[in-house]
Amino acid sequence: MIEVESITKRYGSTEAVKDVSFSVGKDQVLGFLGPNGAGKTTIMKILTGFHFPSEGTAMLDGFSVSDDPVEVKKRTGYLPESVPLYNDMTVDEYLSFMAAARLVPADKQQEAKEKSINDCGLKEVRSQLVETLSKGYKQRVGLAQAIIHDPPVLILDEPTSGLDPNQIIEIRSLIKKLGKSKTVILSTHILQEVEAICSRVLILNEGRIAAQGTPEEIAGTLKGVNTWELILKGTDMQEKCLTFGSKYLKKSFDTAPEIQEENGLFNVRFFIPAEISAVPLVGKTGELIFDWAVAEGLKILGMKEHKLSLEDIFVKLTEASSGNP
Repeated sequence: MIEVESITKRYGSTEAVKDVSFSVGKDQVLGFLGPNGAGKTTIMKILTGFHFPSEGTAMLDGFSVSDDPVEVKKRTGYLPESVPLYNDMTVDEYLSFMAAARLVPADKQQEAKEKSINDCGLKEVRSQLVETLSKGYKQRVGLAQAIIHDPPVLILDEPTSGLDPNQIIEIRSLIKKLGKSKTVILSTHILQEVEAICSRVLILNEGRIAAQGTPEEIAGTLKGVNTWELILKGTDMQEKCLTFGSKYLKKSFDTAPEIQEENGLFNVRFFIPAEISAVPLVGKTGELIFDWAVAEGLKILGMKEHKLSLEDIFVKLTEASSGNP
C-alpha cells in the first residue's frame, strides 16, 4: 500500500530526512516514534503530497507522490497536528463542505457524511458550531473529514495531542477500529499509544531510521528481550552459569551472563534471546532457572525478571544513534 525508497528531504543546507526506506501493507497500523525534529512530520507531509522528496521515491496505492500528487491525495486521509476546522460552521455544514472538497460525487455526499458522523461518534454534536466543541470532539471532527471520502490510507499526526485521558481512550479506540479496514500511519510521542494501537513501529532519530518492526523484533536486535536478575550463593559460578542455556533451553546464548561478586554473593544477569522469548517456553523460563540453580547446588537469595519495554527500546536506540553514552 505504501512503499518508501531512500527518500531524503532538504530545506536549504538542512537535511530533515536522510535516506529513509520502509513499507506498510494493507490493514496495518504503523507508529512513527522519535524525538522532536526527528523527521516524522516531514515524512507525513511527503506521503500526503504537501512536500516532494529531494531524493528517492514514495508510492501510495501504486501512485508516485512526486508524479501523481493529486491521485495520492484522493487516496489519503490526513489529520495534521493542528486540526483544519472552520469554527463558524456547524459540524454538519463543515463535513458537507469537506465531502464536496474531497470530490465525493454529489449523489454520494450525504451518505458519506452520515457514515463519517456515525463512525466518529458525532451524532450528538452535528448541529453545534465547531467553535463550541471540546478538544476531543474537534479531534473527532478532524478524523471525520479525513475519512469522509473513504480513503484506503490514513495519516494521523499527533491525533491525541492535548486531550484528557478519557478523550485519549476514545480517539485511540476509534483509530484502532479504522485500522481494521485501512492502512494507518500514526505519529506520536506517547509510547503507550503505540503499544495500544500499532502493529508495527518505526523509530526515527535525526532524520534517519533507528529501527523498524514489531517491538519484539526491535528488542531482538538489542541485548536480549528478557533479562533475569538473580542473587546467588555458591561456587564455580562462571562455569555453572554458562551451562544454563545449553542444558535447559537447548541453546547457547550469544550474550554471556553478567556476573558480579560482592561479599560472597553473586549478582547474575541472564539475557534471554529474542527467538526464545518469542515462544511459549518464555513463560517457564523462571521455573527453568530455578531448577537449574537447585541442580547446580546454588542458593537463590533473589530472583527478578525484567522485560525490555518500548520505552527502554526507544531510549536505547535514540541515545545510541545520537552518540550519547
